[in-house]
Amino acid sequence: MAYFSGPKIKWILDNVDGVRQAAERGEALFGNIDTWEMWWLTGGPDGGAHITDVTNASRTILMNLENLDWDDEILDTLGVPRQMLPRIVPSSDPDIWGNTPKNGPFGDIIPVCGDLGDQQAALVGQTCFNLGEAKNTYGTGCFMLLNTGTSPVPSKSGLLTTVAYGIADQPTVYALEGSIAITGALVQWLRDNLGLISKSVEIEDLARTVEDNGGIYLVPAFSGLFAPYWRSDARGVIVGLTRYVNKGHFARAALEATAYQTREVLDAMEKDTGVA
Repeated sequence: MAYFSGPKIKWILDNVDGVRQAAERGEALFGNIDTWEMWWLTGGPDGGAHITDVTNASRTILMNLENLDWDDEILDTLGVPRQMLPRIVPSSDPDIWGNTPKNGPFGDIIPVCGDLGDQQAALVGQTCFNLGEAKNTYGTGCFMLLNTGTSPVPSKSGLLTTVAYGIADQPTVYALEGSIAITGALVQWLRDNLGLISKSVEIEDLARTVEDNGGIYLVPAFSGLFAPYWRSDARGVIVGLTRYVNKGHFARAALEATAYQTREVLDAMEKDTGVA
């Protein structure tokens, strides 16, 4: 599954001429989007900070979740030179990483000392600071995160063990994440590819024209299935079609597909943690 940064770095190092040699000399550097943003915010070519926070680093598969440092064994297995990687920092840090340039786009010197991955930021934004609290973000896909406390919980049910946030000198908090690739994008597909609706907002009214899904079910594996299956070879399926089925049933089944996928992730979280 093309989801993590580590294998992508390996591909570039193995397939793009000169990159590995540049990386070994410390001239080719890696970073997730947060690293790029932090670098530009703190001066870019004029001495910008080459950093990433623990949440973003945890999504590369290159970081040891226990000691919060790049894992030498994994780096060796993938052939990734440590010198090309950014320094790992807390999500919120009393040590300032750098400042915005006075002549930069903000027009003033602003200290930069906070960095958080998008879904982890949503967890914090929903104030899920206690063990067992969870959030689910509905968009093109869905991303459910469950706060598992200050110890990482290895998943046996197809979820991702990740860092939730790290605040200064406080113990790092971990989470389990279930990622669903296609949810809102299924509504877009009904709109753009099949023309069942002209605007996404119309999906609810169309679904309300029927009492149930009419016996059809949609599995929107347009780009494979993410959690809890991780099958990149899976493809979308529509089953249960009869002459009775109409546009309303399609709309209802599309909305229900999001609910079914979300329930699968929630069940996997309960199985891994015992949190109901």
